[in-house]
Amino acid sequence: MPLEPMLRQHALAAKGFMPPDEGDALYEAAVAAGAAVPGLPFLEVGSYCGRSTVWLGGAARAAGTVVFAVDHHRGSEENQAGWEHHDTSVVDPRTGKMDTLPTFRDTIHDADLEDVVFAVVGQSPAVAAHWASPLAFLFIDGGHGDEPARLDYEGWTPHVAVGGTLAIHDVFPDPADGGRPPYERIFLPAVQSGRFRPISETGSLRVLRRSA
Repeated sequence: MPLEPMLRQHALAAKGFMPPDEGDALYEAAVAAGAAVPGLPFLEVGSYCGRSTVWLGGAARAAGTVVFAVDHHRGSEENQAGWEHHDTSVVDPRTGKMDTLPTFRDTIHDADLEDVVFAVVGQSPAVAAHWASPLAFLFIDGGHGDEPARLDYEGWTPHVAVGGTLAIHDVFPDPADGGRPPYERIFLPAVQSGRFRPISETGSLRVLRRSA
C-alpha cells in the first residue's frame, strides 16, 4: 500500500534530504513494522523540517499508531553556517541560530498529520535517557558526527521491540559516497550486536529487524 498521493506531494515539497525512493521505502518498512508489532509507537530521531516525518506520519496512520519526532531543531553540524547543507531561510533572525521547528510544524500541519505526529523538542541523548516505551519502528537520521551517531545508537536501539524495525539513513559503506558515522557507529554495531538483521536497502537507507 503506497503513501497517499496527496501526502507524498507534501513530503516532496518539504525541505529536507530524503530522496523519494528512500522515503517510499521508509513508509513501506514502517507500515510493515506496525503490522508486525501492533500497538507500539514509531519514533524518528532527526526530523529537521519534516520531510521524512510526512512519510512516517502516513505510515503511522495506516498502522493505527503514532510517531514521535525527536529533534532539538537547532540543526546538526552539517547544517550550520559555512557547511554545505546550511539553509539561511531557517535561521532565526532574533537569535542568529537555526530554528527548524516553525517549518516542521508548518509541514505537519499542511499535511494534516497533527493527530499522529508529535514533536519532542530536545537533545536526542537526553530524551532517550528518559524514554520508557518500546518501539515498533525506530528511524535514526540525527547528527552525523561520530559522537552524535554513537549516542543515538546507544540511547535508542535498546527501545526497539523484538520483531520491531530499525531504519538508518545516510549509510555509506564506501567513504567516497558520504560520511561514515551512520555506517560505522550505528549500522555496523547494530549488525555486530546480533540483535538486528538487515532486511532491505534503498539508496542510503538501511532497514533492519530486531531479533530475540
